[in-house]
Amino acid sequence: MKKTLIALLAIVFIASACSKLDVTPESQYTLGNFPKTPLDYTALIGPIYTQLASKYAIEYFRMQELTTDEAIIPGRDGNYDDGGQYRQHHHHQYTPDHSNVKDVWSWGFGAINTCNRVLSNIANSSMAETDPARISSTAEVKAMRALFYFFMMDIYGNVPIVDTFPVNDLPATKTRAEVFAFIEKELKAVVGKLPVKDLNNPIPTYAHPTKGMVYALLAKMYLNAEVYLGPGNKKYNETVAMCDSVIASKKYFLDPSYASVFAPDNGPNTTETIFAIPYDPLLLDGNQFTRHGFMAYMYPVYGVPNNLSVSMSTTPAFYDRFNLPGDERNNTWLVGKQTYKDGTPFTIKITKKDLDASYSGPAGDTIWQLEISKTLVMTGKKPFDVGNDYKARCMGVRSIKYYPDRATTALTRMSGNDMPIFRLADIYLMKAEAILRTATPTTVNGELQDAVVLMNKVRARAKAPTVTAVTLDELLDERARELYWENWRRNDLIRFDKYEIEYPIPGDVATPGYDKPKMSTDAYLKLFPIPNTERKLNVNLAQNDGYQK
Repeated sequence: MKKTLIALLAIVFIASACSKLDVTPESQYTLGNFPKTPLDYTALIGPIYTQLASKYAIEYFRMQELTTDEAIIPGRDGNYDDGGQYRQHHHHQYTPDHSNVKDVWSWGFGAINTCNRVLSNIANSSMAETDPARISSTAEVKAMRALFYFFMMDIYGNVPIVDTFPVNDLPATKTRAEVFAFIEKELKAVVGKLPVKDLNNPIPTYAHPTKGMVYALLAKMYLNAEVYLGPGNKKYNETVAMCDSVIASKKYFLDPSYASVFAPDNGPNTTETIFAIPYDPLLLDGNQFTRHGFMAYMYPVYGVPNNLSVSMSTTPAFYDRFNLPGDERNNTWLVGKQTYKDGTPFTIKITKKDLDASYSGPAGDTIWQLEISKTLVMTGKKPFDVGNDYKARCMGVRSIKYYPDRATTALTRMSGNDMPIFRLADIYLMKAEAILRTATPTTVNGELQDAVVLMNKVRARAKAPTVTAVTLDELLDERARELYWENWRRNDLIRFDKYEIEYPIPGDVATPGYDKPKMSTDAYLKLFPIPNTERKLNVNLAQNDGYQK
């Protein structure tokens, strides 16, 4: 099996504890002696990973990607508008009452609360404090708590720090700098107690915190230090040091095939994965890339269920970055006239009016070769809407980066492609960027690594042309090609001061309201607001600047 048994163990534990409440208790487990075996620890920690998986590839993805040029969900004659939440993301008009703003806050702090509860259970266990399982499990949970705090700090900025269970007092908002310091201190305290990846048996540490995961998370924090701590707080040499800790370990290697990193059968044998979510359509759901990102009408070509969506695509401007000759990453998109895998045209029998709502000729059917168009033309009849005939539904380049999973369930439409959070290609590009931003190149494993060397490692794996020089803007485009739909685009654009700039649709000057707000007036939008629902429950939560109106 390619997957870990995190979810299954959690389910078994919960089910055994929740059936037939009217029988006489026979379990010897009490709050004072559970957990007491390594298997107990695994069952206790399992819900943390279930919580991570539940929203990361859906609601959290929408906040990090639909607010950028990487992903877009336009309305199609009102379909997929869902109360305007996706156009609000695209236009940067999210409010304290936005559904994603509320859901992701609940997801993140719910997981932090779960971590605190688990840590309380471990602390009250009868096992000795020196027990290896207790030490390693405590470190694992604290690393996961730090990861969730990173997500909350990145999205909301100023958030409360809660590290106890139960919570007796309403926590007050802490500054982003205080949250940064808390995460950094926690990670440094646990890194020495975490395992390293075993190249001969990667399964035990796959999808669990390792030393490599902590180094990767610290590198991400240090690279964004001026965003999180304010201008002048540069930590680029620290970024390089953390990246070097990953590279020097010789535990991670770029996979020969870019596509295999995201394939349905990816997993522990994916050599560049540092930390990932081990999605499974039956045991650990939450991955809906096949459902939302794929072109549903092409289900016969890919052997997936026929009840998928046509909702999500990318913007023309973003797709235009995939222009390097020979680059395998170009093949992760569906655009133009579509065919079966043998080259036979993929056609649909359809009425002429259903194909094109503007058609006014004689009624009748036509055979149409399905064509996915790059452009997105808003009709102006409804806000942010391209229409709902077949040509409109096929507007927008679709992604098969997370290759359509044949095991996608028809009922839930969940898929099994594991989603990486940290991987080696990102480490190379983070180190390259830090060097371009003044850090000193370093020699690792006998190789002097400057920005060109590091970027060429990523380019060479993708079969793209290598470079002899690189600028920051070129590196940002490389990050777009390499890391799209991995929840890093918003983070990158903010760091490059390009989050609030306009992303017009090329050649579509008549599109009303497509462009995003401009940075000069709306810089506060780099942070999401604190949900109104949470501030009503906790009067000690301060709203982020700009959202008080």
